Amino acid sequence: MKVVRSTCNYCSIACNFDFHVDDKGFIERVKPAEDYPINRGFCCVKGLNLDKQNTLYENPVLPLLRKENGEFEHISWEKAFKIFAEKVKKIQKEYGKESFAFLSTGQLCTEEMALAGHIGRTFLGGNGDGNTRLCMATSVVAYKQSFGFDAPPYTLNDLEQSDVIIFVGSNPVVAHPILWSRVIKNKIKDKKVIVIDPRKSETASRADIWIDIKPKSDIRLFYTLANVLIEKGWIDEEYITNYTEDFEGFKNHVKKYDINDVEEYTGISKGRVLELAEIIHMGKRVSFWWTMGVNQGFQAVRTAQAIINLALMTGNIGKPGTGPNSITGQCNAMGSRLFSNTTGFYGGGEYSDEKRRKEIAEILEIDEEMLPNKPTKPYNEIVDGINNGEIKALWIIATNPLVSWINDLEFKKAAEKLEFLAIQDIYSDTETCRYAHLILPSTNGLKKEGLIINTERRLSKVQPVLEKKENELTDYDIMLGIGEALGMGSLIDKWRTPKDAFETLKKCTKGMPCDITGVDYEDLNGSKGIQWPYKEGEEDLEEERRLFENNKFYTPSKKAKFIYEEILNPPFDKSEEYPYILNTGRGTVGQWHTQTRTREIPDVEAIIVKEGYMNLNTDWAKELGIKENDKVKISAPNGVTNTFLVKLNRSVKKGELYAPMHYIEANSVLSSVFDTYSKEPNYKYGPVKLEKIKGDNYEEN
Repeated sequence: MKVVRSTCNYCSIACNFDFHVDDKGFIERVKPAEDYPINRGFCCVKGLNLDKQNTLYENPVLPLLRKENGEFEHISWEKAFKIFAEKVKKIQKEYGKESFAFLSTGQLCTEEMALAGHIGRTFLGGNGDGNTRLCMATSVVAYKQSFGFDAPPYTLNDLEQSDVIIFVGSNPVVAHPILWSRVIKNKIKDKKVIVIDPRKSETASRADIWIDIKPKSDIRLFYTLANVLIEKGWIDEEYITNYTEDFEGFKNHVKKYDINDVEEYTGISKGRVLELAEIIHMGKRVSFWWTMGVNQGFQAVRTAQAIINLALMTGNIGKPGTGPNSITGQCNAMGSRLFSNTTGFYGGGEYSDEKRRKEIAEILEIDEEMLPNKPTKPYNEIVDGINNGEIKALWIIATNPLVSWINDLEFKKAAEKLEFLAIQDIYSDTETCRYAHLILPSTNGLKKEGLIINTERRLSKVQPVLEKKENELTDYDIMLGIGEALGMGSLIDKWRTPKDAFETLKKCTKGMPCDITGVDYEDLNGSKGIQWPYKEGEEDLEEERRLFENNKFYTPSKKAKFIYEEILNPPFDKSEEYPYILNTGRGTVGQWHTQTRTREIPDVEAIIVKEGYMNLNTDWAKELGIKENDKVKISAPNGVTNTFLVKLNRSVKKGELYAPMHYIEANSVLSSVFDTYSKEPNYKYGPVKLEKIKGDNYEEN
């Protein structure tokens, strides 16, 4: 029996586990690591069942090629790599370099993301984006604009040190239970847990105060709240003067957001806003936490910055138990943000920065002209590019956009139009795989080596728990094979192993805010993880560290910026035809994204609803003559109508609907609306109409 420690590759908490493997190569036990500072011997049902991957739904070992009759046949890896290279080269020769694109995920190891970016962007010159665009792009842009770098400042320990904890559009009880366990462990007397959410989520139900805001009116609430704090003098003027820029502009901006108007726009009473302002003022350590309820909106970046502004103006940053804290979604979205070579260089920096270009070219030992000269087209433009005929070849890595993409029938159209669609995944039966020309089956995370960076910037190691079978390849192996078939030659010499890739990436971070030049790859094995930055020569590293304790930011002035904007109206709003608002989000703690992995967990499958459903307010449903398990039609301005099963509860209000995102029905009725700056999709505000389907229980209203 051997024990191997590795990292969970589901959510951004990145728990560590000790896998007990017998002499025959079977996992006998999956045990949460008791000494790991993140999960401390605790985990969710997903992590506890990591050993179930590819058990009920095995992946083929060899690649699958679609024949002319539409059927798939097994081919050798050598042939698959050759076909990939020939197809992509032919298409690029005919239509140009940008006729090729790739889409990846935040669930790959950092080295894999980086290698995909090296192949797809540096060598092929195409565009490449990932699921980070669906969940974290908003926070990336917000932090970069406000702080000068994508820098979530916190450590999870801040949840145990905060006396006022404010969750905005965040449901950690379901989405991040390990994070919620830190709230439970907070022993501060009279602490306040506040949830701002249009839905009485599982977290809101456990909070001291639930602020039941109208959907997508957060930014008005925060501007109004800022105005109240300023008028009452409940701000940290010394901090503002010494460490921030443009407070006067922000102060003048929020003057127009009168507290007497707040209830009309947000549904929150004047008294409640005053109460919230006073709680923030009286709090010694106030922390703000947000996730997809903020990120996935049509004015998401400015909403996130409205939260950042509240933290800055009250001095709640850089100290224990404070911060404007974005909680990442996927396990390695932070790795994707820093090292995917899609929106900026490895380790950060702009493609237009000549000094940075020279540095990266020297480290990679390539001609500077090969480096991308602009950020990638974002996800939505890649999909549009396929549908308008500009992009002909697409490489999808470990994601299932036919279900996860907003207005997902647009992606179905795209998949049908492609001349060449190659999909690399641990499952060959996803909805997107139905449209593939070539399927490259990869092993799951239990057979990988690599690095994951979690929501609080902690680097942790993925170790191979099981040995690969004959002809089995990891995502990294597949990418190397593709690179060789494309003729990259010496351009992949520095990428032969994940460790080689890490050493290359490490050099790229030197002098950057995310500097990890002090990290030893082998020392990460079985360690407690290391939060960036960790520069070469640093010693006596604290187990949990936050940023900005020195009050210096990454902007040219070293000061944080107040950023603000006029409030926008939603592109699609309620109307006489579409009088209700649809919100989407997580279903249960055991479900993950499009359920390709969690469907193999018996305890999850036993309790979940098997078809697309929506939550409807119990009392409202009675008025409509709708009962539990009735079927309803939901129609949207994008022309899509889907059928949903009804589940009644009082977590949603009258006139509002909530549909778990894990089902293809949910995302297809949401129109293609994106934040102006981050291009993150608006999953949280879709006007719809509702009709009961006539049946045995049908009642005319």
